[in-house]
Amino acid sequence: MRPLDGVRVLDLTRLLPGAYATLLLADLGADVVKIEDPRGGDAMRALPPLVNGRNLYFEILNRNKRSITLDLRSRDAAAVLETLAARSDVVVDSFRPSTARRLGVDAETLRARHPRLICASISGFGRGGPYEERAAHDINYQALAGLLHPPALPGPLVGDVGAAMQTAIEILAALILRQRTGIGCFVDVSIHEAALAWAMFPTTADLANACYTVYETADGEWLALGALEPKFWKGFCERIGRSDLIALQHAEEDERSRVRREVEEIMRSRTRAEWLAAFAGADVCLTPIYTREEVAADPHVLARAASASQGTVRVQSETTRSSAAPALGADTDDVLESVGILAGERARLRAKGVL
Repeated sequence: MRPLDGVRVLDLTRLLPGAYATLLLADLGADVVKIEDPRGGDAMRALPPLVNGRNLYFEILNRNKRSITLDLRSRDAAAVLETLAARSDVVVDSFRPSTARRLGVDAETLRARHPRLICASISGFGRGGPYEERAAHDINYQALAGLLHPPALPGPLVGDVGAAMQTAIEILAALILRQRTGIGCFVDVSIHEAALAWAMFPTTADLANACYTVYETADGEWLALGALEPKFWKGFCERIGRSDLIALQHAEEDERSRVRREVEEIMRSRTRAEWLAAFAGADVCLTPIYTREEVAADPHVLARAASASQGTVRVQSETTRSSAAPALGADTDDVLESVGILAGERARLRAKGVL
């Protein structure tokens, strides 16, 4: 038995933040029903890069889920959504607040009829505040959080991923609270505020010096050194034959710059493979900088089946395998049949383009 077996989640979201939030729940056993527009579904399905007509990231983010089609803008959709909501535990949306209200999927509307329902909203700026209805994407949230340093572009989509994790955690907390009170609640997650959380902590650039940086090797490859603690820096200096540098880890800025230049010259004297061999067994926080192909071939990744595309989740030392992302609407009939919407009504709704 998985932790969220028996929990049904209606996923009304699009693109990365909502998909990752509900993926985390699906991997823990929740029955995630992805509700998509009949006219193409989640836009991520068609975004490049495509492999055999399918988006790789969509496939990763939507494993372990079921897909049904429902045009939420249609008046006929309201009764279908109502039937599904009555038999669900969680509804997750990623609409702007005004759009959620217009479609009737906002927390106030849904929970008025279903007080046990947990309604989670992932929006750019959350409810309230002058930016509530503002359009933005991860690059904008990072810009407003002070995380960008032009002209460099951001790396990971920290706002999107951070918001997804916050959403999943808060939904789990809401499920626990409902067990105690019998009442659901509203979860309001702002992607902008998720990006702000990253701005609270030091960046790699803030920590960078000779003991915490990247070094190029003789063959043009790179190594990452994270020897912040004195014991790691000591071990590193001893392996490169420069014990005289141990005491200079926290020297003045000019001296630290000199140390870094000298270490750079030393590291360029051997290839990456030669350095890795020289540091084999050393406890110094030195690692190669991998390409994506090298990540996939890493023996530790393979040993733990840790690749995101494989979709493995471990709970109490048990491993649960995943199912592939569903085709658009693949589960419409099964899901709607299970909640009492029979074949004749489904045929009527299909004829009108609602399904």
